[in-house]
Amino acid sequence: MKKLKPTQIIALIFVLIILIGAILLSLPIASRSGVATPFLDALFTATSATCLAGLSLFDTYTQWSIFGQVVILILIQIGGLGFMTIATLFVLLLKRKIGLMHRNLITLSTSSMHIGGVIRLTKHILIGTLIFEGIGALLLAFRFCPKMGFFEGIYYAIFHSVASFCSAGMDIMGKYQTHSSLATFSDDVLVNIVILALILIGGAGFIVWEDIYHNRWHWHKYSLHTKIVLSMMAFLTVVPTVFIFFTEQTGMLAGMNTLDALLASLFQTISGRTAGYSTLDAASFSPSLVILIMILMMIGGAPGSTAGGLKITTVFIIFRAAIATIKNNADISAFGRRFEQGALKTANAIFIIYITVAALAILLLSSLYDFPLDKLVFEVISAIGTVGLSLGITDSLGTAGKLIVILLMFFGRIGVLSIALVFAKRHTQVQLRYPEEKFMIG
Repeated sequence: MKKLKPTQIIALIFVLIILIGAILLSLPIASRSGVATPFLDALFTATSATCLAGLSLFDTYTQWSIFGQVVILILIQIGGLGFMTIATLFVLLLKRKIGLMHRNLITLSTSSMHIGGVIRLTKHILIGTLIFEGIGALLLAFRFCPKMGFFEGIYYAIFHSVASFCSAGMDIMGKYQTHSSLATFSDDVLVNIVILALILIGGAGFIVWEDIYHNRWHWHKYSLHTKIVLSMMAFLTVVPTVFIFFTEQTGMLAGMNTLDALLASLFQTISGRTAGYSTLDAASFSPSLVILIMILMMIGGAPGSTAGGLKITTVFIIFRAAIATIKNNADISAFGRRFEQGALKTANAIFIIYITVAALAILLLSSLYDFPLDKLVFEVISAIGTVGLSLGITDSLGTAGKLIVILLMFFGRIGVLSIALVFAKRHTQVQLRYPEEKFMIG
């Protein structure tokens, strides 16, 4: 274990958690029918839950028993917090000393920029998660308990609060209609707002929480990371919501009053970027909305958050670099700060690897199945972006297709760059530098 790199250890731990989850879900007790679930299908579900992807071969309510649903919920919570965060909790409870290797792993799993103070950050993550999920469950219970009864309402409130905060996109609303997601509560303002608030908070990332916790609402004191995340989240919420609201009046939003239409537009914007819940049938999306949702899924949330995708900081720096090039500026900057050297190289590497993996998956799936290309592209981006929305082809995938999507979900959660580093050789310093020469670009 000591010879393994931190990225390799994190990847290995995730694989072990997924395998344990798959074994539990393949047991007869985990299915509602009492019949053992094929291991590949259980592996797909365990991967989707742990990687917070939300894609599902079955309706969660009709396929899985209470035992199976609880296993899925635990996998979602582990995937959202990160195994190292949960492991740290037990170490702290046992009052054991936390070594340097453990601290390095926590730093990597939480995407912290500094090893110093990482234990304090972990404590805040655990406390913050408990508070946010607890408040979310309490508010949802006000709606669910009168409709379902006290105990079932509490259970549903906890499940959907955790799944929303972790951007998992899995639901147990199949008791009303299979594969309906949150359509039953599409016009319920409280449920919509609570779910969206949890998704936004979880998608902002642990580093942003820590910054806001220390500096409260003093914008000028925030780090560059926090300013980028908050400004990008605001932009990616307002602009797509307005676009959907005005372009879908004769389509998906036809017949709705202004408030319901605005709420539906906001829900699809926020959930479509990271969580995968839906209050409307994804199969009814117009071509323009499908394209918009795919763009949002590719962007995703913040680093160190429960969200997937390229990450909004990656997209931000690539666009800022383009603006700097157009203005002929030597430096890339924002909010009165210059980006560190190597940031653009890292962002470009993530973008290229992400696009390459997605393109290869689309190529493989299109050669194996006769699905419409738009549905295949949507499925691939949803899987690698760990979003969970689908245009209805997930349950029609064969063995090869399921394995491809499983790998995509795993890559998307661990991070495509981290996966590349898992297989990378150790860096050796080379003294030789080649001569520089100009060539044409563009």
